[in-house]
Amino acid sequence: MSDIEKHSMEPKGVPNEKLEQGLDVSEHVDLNTNLQAKIINPLEGIPRDQLMRDVEVFVQEKGLQEHVEYFRKGALVAQNPANFEDIDGPEALNETEIQYLRNEVLHKWRLPWKLYLTIITCSIGAAVQGWDQTGSNGATLFFPDYYGIGSDSTKDKILVGLVNAGPYIGCAVIGCWLSDPFNDWIGRRGTIFLAAHFCIWPVIGSAFSHTYAQQISNRLLMGIGMGLKAATVPIFAAENAPAAVRGALVMSWQMWTAFGIFLGTAINLAVYYSGPNNWRLMLGAPFIPAVPLLVLIFFCPESPRWLMKKNRYLKAWDSLIVLRHHPIQVARDMYAIHAQLAIEHEILDKSNYVTRFVQLFTIPRVRRATYAAFTVMIAQQLCGINIIAFYSSTVFREAGFSQFQALLASFGFGAVNWVFAFPAFWTIDTFGRRSLLLFTFPQMTWTLLAAGLSTLIPMGHPARLGLVALFVFLFAAFYSPGEGPVPFTYSAEVFPLSHREVGMGFAVATCLGWAAVLGITFPFILSRLDTVGAFGLYAGFNVLAFFMIFFLVPETKQRTLEELDYVFAVPTNKFIDYQVTKVVPWWFKRWVLFQRSAELQPLYQQGPARRETRENRDEKM
Repeated sequence: MSDIEKHSMEPKGVPNEKLEQGLDVSEHVDLNTNLQAKIINPLEGIPRDQLMRDVEVFVQEKGLQEHVEYFRKGALVAQNPANFEDIDGPEALNETEIQYLRNEVLHKWRLPWKLYLTIITCSIGAAVQGWDQTGSNGATLFFPDYYGIGSDSTKDKILVGLVNAGPYIGCAVIGCWLSDPFNDWIGRRGTIFLAAHFCIWPVIGSAFSHTYAQQISNRLLMGIGMGLKAATVPIFAAENAPAAVRGALVMSWQMWTAFGIFLGTAINLAVYYSGPNNWRLMLGAPFIPAVPLLVLIFFCPESPRWLMKKNRYLKAWDSLIVLRHHPIQVARDMYAIHAQLAIEHEILDKSNYVTRFVQLFTIPRVRRATYAAFTVMIAQQLCGINIIAFYSSTVFREAGFSQFQALLASFGFGAVNWVFAFPAFWTIDTFGRRSLLLFTFPQMTWTLLAAGLSTLIPMGHPARLGLVALFVFLFAAFYSPGEGPVPFTYSAEVFPLSHREVGMGFAVATCLGWAAVLGITFPFILSRLDTVGAFGLYAGFNVLAFFMIFFLVPETKQRTLEELDYVFAVPTNKFIDYQVTKVVPWWFKRWVLFQRSAELQPLYQQGPARRETRENRDEKM
């Protein structure tokens, strides 16, 4: 073990402060029980001469000797990011290096073109996802009669539901769980390339399916690609993006998923009058954006974090150098990642696929991330957005729209869903993931309930159709900057690198698995409860999701992926206690009593604490 690996795990902290079991904080600060809620830099507190010796060992071990001067400077910047201008001696930064580091704050959107290419490629992958969702939305008005499953019988409703839910079943049962081994074997780029193939050929096959069995088979295969892609693309974007803009760049997944939904509704509308095979065009058209995805992924650099995980540090340098403006940024990021990887390796040790999955629920730090990711993902289904995305044409038909009017209203929904995703580019890293969710869920509750109640207006009344469409559009407007972009952004960043693939696979399986349940059950809910009952049910689910988020989802905005280890090391009971005893009273004083002087004590504090070694913990136990 190198000196940095040994030193970074030495216990440090605030002396004489007692924690559980009477232990001193300097003896008991680790990734699993961060009782003081400190955000800890693993390099902080290491003496400068020791840090420089660690750098020398690091560059020798990893074959990076030619960059040693940058790593000496980069390690000092990583150790104290806020005071890089104060570094003196032979490692003092020159004006060019200082300016590039300043620009990360002052001009955070000045990014290298290769990073923009990566994000564009990821965005195309997201558009494939959204378009795949809406192909069946319009086709549902037509294919049941062609396949002879258009009756009101239970069997036919199940079969229609299976056709619509097929991709999500494929995602949840197969695709998401293949993401971990395939990411391990062929990397992020290779997995995305493979997923693109599953988003081309089965989609074309669905346009030529002559029986519902063929259609379900093709859509199940398409789901494998969607699962691989959904579990990999947000991670790929998160690992390549700087912390200051990571949320905005990763949330492009949702914005371009919304764009794909918009394109899908537009194509559904455009081909309506194309003849009796219009529904085949609706189902087959989503292969189009998968073609540029297949090509462009070759021009994107591999994730440097993944390469470092595989001990390919030279390739990681080559990858990161085109994703950052200057070598000083590359050296800083690589050394910080290396320090965190050394600690994760010590704590989590070697594991295989099965043990990594089990550890999602057994290692406290990872378990808290799993709960949080599960919450934001299942909330996306509880909020009701996919009853609109999957069945908006059917819902609008039930509300009294003609077929063409239903497709036109669905197009309006797709447009609103996409346009209102743009504000999240600025808000997700400013107001934060958690704040956006807590603001938008109450708004989604009342708009969805109002849309359902509007269907009680007598059929033929001029206000009925307009109000139903209005409240559905308002619902989409609140969804798009909140629960729309947050789940995939959040889930891609909360897991440690050692569990990122399997954790994201679980999170996406949760989301798309429940989407499959929704796709199968909603026709029954709609027939039993009518539109008002169905919308009222999902309005209630929004309330449930709000409280789940309030108690289980910590904020992650503008934290590095490495700092999040400490956010999720805070015990759940401490986090809940803080929300109940600090946040609720502050909110009441500030927004009900309008006391501008009310102050909220922060939960997380910067601290120099270090983790203890496993041997020390074992001795104490």
